[in-house]
Amino acid sequence: MPLEPSQYCKVMCLTQDRLAAGPTEQAERLCSSGARWIQLRMKGAPHEAWLRTARAVVAVCRAHGAVCIVNDSLEVALESGADGVHLGRDDGDWEEARRRAGRRLLIGGTVNDSSDARRAVAADCLDYAGVGPLRHTATKAKLAPVLGFSGVRELIRELGGIPAWVIGGVQSEDAPGLLAAGAAGIAVSSALYRNGRVEDNILAFLAACASVTHSPFPAGAPPITRFGQS
Repeated sequence: MPLEPSQYCKVMCLTQDRLAAGPTEQAERLCSSGARWIQLRMKGAPHEAWLRTARAVVAVCRAHGAVCIVNDSLEVALESGADGVHLGRDDGDWEEARRRAGRRLLIGGTVNDSSDARRAVAADCLDYAGVGPLRHTATKAKLAPVLGFSGVRELIRELGGIPAWVIGGVQSEDAPGLLAAGAAGIAVSSALYRNGRVEDNILAFLAACASVTHSPFPAGAPPITRFGQS
């Protein structure tokens, strides 16, 4: 089932650990307020707990017509019925993931520098790239060097048309400039949960992205599709 990027995909919402509300409740609050792309992060969780939560988050996303991506684990993504998987530098080979998943899953990869961008282009199997960090963020324990707007713009250019979602300390006011620089969208975590005002925060990000009228996808980029459904 094709997704319309202008309605669904500009803001990728990442769940967070160690909040009073668990990932399923986070996903429900976000989706109920208009989010249509959830990435489940459960760093270091036991497989069974991770899978159980992933299935619950997938169910929330299905109920709202949203996309669900599992961070780090191809196995959990496949077993839970998620729409895709996001793989960082240490989370598995992108090409092997594509061989195993076929076209069942969206596959995203982390791009922190020019070497990563070249690898993404050579792999020729990613549906999107997570480019960053834009600025310092406390969300990741091992943060790659901060790129700033100029660095992000250069990596988007080097990706040669692979749609890029910019991550790392992104604020709602950054969205217009990042989309104008060629980003397909933004990926947000901590700013969504600030002061417990999840609904207000996601609405601010959605509004900021909606204010940009150009297509979020580079010319010639493939549309994002919900795999595994007809």
